[in-house]
Amino acid sequence: MPYQSIDELQKLLGSEVFSHTKDAKKAAGRALGTLVEIITYYLLNEWNFTHNVAIERGLAEYGNAEITHNVEFTMHPVLWRKTIDIPYTGSLSVGKILAAAGEIEGNLSPKSINLIDSRNIVKNACIIAENDAELLLAYLNSLQNNSANVTLIKQSKKPYAMFECKRVGVEEGARKGPQTIEKAKQGAYVAKTTSALQKIRNENGDIQGIIYENGVPVIKPYFALLDEIINQRPQIPDNFILSVGIVSNHGNWFTQENQNKELKVLAQSYDWLLFLTDQGLAQFITELLRTPQAPYAAVKTAFVNSYKENKKENIFTKVKIDLEAHEALKNYFHANINQIIGWFNVISPADQTVCNLQNTLQTLIQKTDRL
Repeated sequence: MPYQSIDELQKLLGSEVFSHTKDAKKAAGRALGTLVEIITYYLLNEWNFTHNVAIERGLAEYGNAEITHNVEFTMHPVLWRKTIDIPYTGSLSVGKILAAAGEIEGNLSPKSINLIDSRNIVKNACIIAENDAELLLAYLNSLQNNSANVTLIKQSKKPYAMFECKRVGVEEGARKGPQTIEKAKQGAYVAKTTSALQKIRNENGDIQGIIYENGVPVIKPYFALLDEIINQRPQIPDNFILSVGIVSNHGNWFTQENQNKELKVLAQSYDWLLFLTDQGLAQFITELLRTPQAPYAAVKTAFVNSYKENKKENIFTKVKIDLEAHEALKNYFHANINQIIGWFNVISPADQTVCNLQNTLQTLIQKTDRL
């Protein structure tokens, strides 16, 4: 079915949710950026990849570890997994989780945090302890009959994939957002400097890949070398990181007729670049935030409560979210996954699909998990 344009929906959200702010349309635009992150996380969840996901971790530059860049999501090897049932009496602290888990190797330093707090706010990819090399995360599977079913995951701190989400809005009367090229350059820099597999150009302008093996540079056409690393080699090289960009904004990065400068910068920097279409974002807004069916009403409630006047905190983000909204989003993505995959256009690599990306990530998981 056709949906209203993003501009129209942004204005409607501005009047319905953000009317108390100084600039309602701009406030709604910032919220749309959060939606891109949420869509990305729950897509990864539907693909059963969340046990490998960490949120907002610092990603070191290759060969220059003193400089790190926070990215929305990273994927890590799973080293250990354990699922436990914990008595639930209104919140779930790290202390309760670790007491129920028993001894865990690794001399991990616990965090002072709740997986679920007393208001039923749950943390996604909740890091409850860590040491120099490992992260210990807790994932809530279910909560019923005064019992929480929780999976504990030990991840290596070294990631093998990263995701960045980019969106810039258009102000009234303008054709482009004011910071589009700056955001494109920022994303491109991170994508091109954090992996052992680097991009270079030859004298003909062709993109080559270079990776050092025992101190010796190996140079081949970039996507051929990328395919070799992921699909043909038995092990993934140390410090290899697959870069995935998710971009969304009407006309700034992408037009049907041609790729503009910003999109070219991103497409030539990320290994995978996905464009979240206006149609996809409009469907998410319409079916979950404006006129949801009863099973998904909690999503709208959490969204509205997060942005109402005098709110205490945002309970609708990729990091922390109202538990009922969390469950509703999981159910929505499961029920509509085929449509949701269609929300994305693959800009790069050429002639690839979202399902190809899913298969690539699955291959990386199979080659790096050490259970």
